[in-house]
Amino acid sequence: MATPVRHLHQHDGETVTVRGWLANKRSSGKIAFLHVRDGSGTVQCVVSRAEVSDEAWEDVKRVTQESTVRVTGIARRDQRAPGGVEIHATDFKVKALSDDFPITKKEHGTAFLMEHRHLWLRSSRQRAALRVRSEVCQAIRDFFYEREFTLIDSPILTPTACEGTSTLFQTDYFGTPAYLSQSGQLYLEPAAAALGKVYCMGPTFRAEKSKTRRHLMEFWMVEPEVAFLELDGLIQLAEEFVCYLVCRVLERCRDELAVLERDVSRLEKITPRFPHVTYGEAIESLQGAGYDVRWGDDFGAEHETFLASQHDKPLFVSRFPAAIKAFYMQPDPQDEKLALGIDLLAPEGYGEIIGGSQRIHDYELLRRRIEEHQLPLEAFRWYLDIRRYGTFPHSGFGMGIERFVCWMCGLSHLRETIPYPRMLHKIYP
Repeated sequence: MATPVRHLHQHDGETVTVRGWLANKRSSGKIAFLHVRDGSGTVQCVVSRAEVSDEAWEDVKRVTQESTVRVTGIARRDQRAPGGVEIHATDFKVKALSDDFPITKKEHGTAFLMEHRHLWLRSSRQRAALRVRSEVCQAIRDFFYEREFTLIDSPILTPTACEGTSTLFQTDYFGTPAYLSQSGQLYLEPAAAALGKVYCMGPTFRAEKSKTRRHLMEFWMVEPEVAFLELDGLIQLAEEFVCYLVCRVLERCRDELAVLERDVSRLEKITPRFPHVTYGEAIESLQGAGYDVRWGDDFGAEHETFLASQHDKPLFVSRFPAAIKAFYMQPDPQDEKLALGIDLLAPEGYGEIIGGSQRIHDYELLRRRIEEHQLPLEAFRWYLDIRRYGTFPHSGFGMGIERFVCWMCGLSHLRETIPYPRMLHKIYP
């Protein structure tokens, strides 16, 4: 039975077997150093010609990068070795030879790597990023489970738009138009009336013709929705959530962050309390820095980057003009031109990682907003029912998992934070 590489330190001095793939090989004629990875980690295996059979040594000589192998030997602690353990082999077997693996140690262009994404996943940096992603996803579930939220699986095929009709992927649903979900929010709101505190996590789709490093056509989003929660409570929830996730990554992904050469000192500064400005204050700050932006304009990437660069923690921006926000956002009771919404901007140029709001809970106001946005009233009849039968204040937010992981890992593009990125004109493999 094979022993996972990550558990080898528990078997010091014992005979172990590892099954995996050859990552690298060095040989000096009578001794070979093989780096073998099994998915849980990488171990150095020392093979001496004098200590293995002729058949095993022939396999050592012919083994190539990414061949499938089996190594048996004595596990020995050695702080100089990768992972602090190495195997002194007594047997080595090639199970499947890999011929001309296309991704080598030389530099490859992004286009080439994306065409071979299914193989690029095997590289150390890609493995590290995906392990961070996995830990973030588990931490998300733990955060909400510990706070007694109920997981709700919102549908992926929907009859209505959530954010706007211009960015929908349309398909046919037995003769009726249907759309790939932009958000699970609309379906979470009725669930909040049933269960109080709910969340969903799943794929979402935006048909945005954008080629920036911050956008994907298909991405994963986590969205909580809470009954009787208003704007101040939403801000507190979002801050606790982000701090919890950052702490979890720092606690459990130090090795992966080291592989990615991430400056963890920046992440260690992410503690409560986060700075907070209003949209109006943000506009004044941008104008003072020479940006050509006016009240009523939405922020672009350069605006978000500048605003966040003034702080070493994420920055809350609240009370945006209602005209540039979604139809369901509750107006500010002090100024109805403003919406009780928030964006949370990550430092280091990673942009918006959270967007949320208090929702409109007045039936007539929501109906009017749907009409003003020229959305089909009949398609939202069920959504209006939430306000017709026992309405209540409620709030929620959405966080794109890829953007958060990109920030945690210090990566330059979202394409490395998801196993198979879907980008503009890019759907292979």
